[in-house]
Amino acid sequence: MFGLFKKKSETEKLQERFKKLQKESFELSKTNRQKSDAKLKEADDIAKKIEALKSNA
Repeated sequence: MFGLFKKKSETEKLQERFKKLQKESFELSKTNRQKSDAKLKEADDIAKKIEALKSNA
């Protein structure tokens, strides 16, 4: 209840984006491998950003 209006941190936003890209990549892997690999690359880039933010904190 109290977290209702709490703003998300940059790390939380990136983690949500990462999960979304992973799911899209999985779905695309069934039909279009090239697009799936592109989504996976995007997700990997976001994972690196998350690690960079965690190491700086």
